[in-house]
Amino acid sequence: MGEGKASVDPFAHPDLQRIGRSMRIRLEETLDAEQHAARSAARRRMTLRDRLLESEDRNERVVLSTSDGHVYQGVVDAVGIDHVVLLDGDIDRYLAISHIVTMEAR
Repeated sequence: MGEGKASVDPFAHPDLQRIGRSMRIRLEETLDAEQHAARSAARRRMTLRDRLLESEDRNERVVLSTSDGHVYQGVVDAVGIDHVVLLDGDIDRYLAISHIVTMEAR
């Protein structure tokens, strides 16, 4: 060390702290945007069967409207290749996925 010169931490400079804070904020915003885009892309590729499987995993109650105008509700108990089983009280109701028009998860 030289005479009378104090050691200065280059990383403690106020400009670097401000730049670092700004970069952290931008990184967090970028990560949030990328996660949102990934979730949106996954939802666009999700089929009704995929959503029913998700409801089964979550033990969700759903309301399903079918092409013949009937409305069914219950907890998704099982999902097959072409059907879903709704549990409504003591009743197991098997519905063809191809006949489902709308789905509401609760």
